[in-house]
Amino acid sequence: MKAHKLLAVIVVLQIVTILNQWFGGPISTVHAQIPDAGAQRNDIIEQLTSSNDHLKSIDDKLDKMISIFESGKVQVQLSKPDDNQQK
Repeated sequence: MKAHKLLAVIVVLQIVTILNQWFGGPISTVHAQIPDAGAQRNDIIEQLTSSNDHLKSIDDKLDKMISIFESGKVQVQLSKPDDNQQK
């Protein structure tokens, strides 16, 4: 008797599944997206290019500072602290 009830439940569940597939019931399907490897690589290349340009500009500025320091034309002058400043 117990086996007949279990078989009946299984048959009912299979019928519900088949009807759901035929009539498109409330179960929604999931659509997966395929990653675009080419676009990801292009994004990485663009980021690396912008980082490289930024580093080149920093390097140019450092080269200018080094050339100024090596020329010996830099003078440092100290001023006396104001009396109004707190110690």
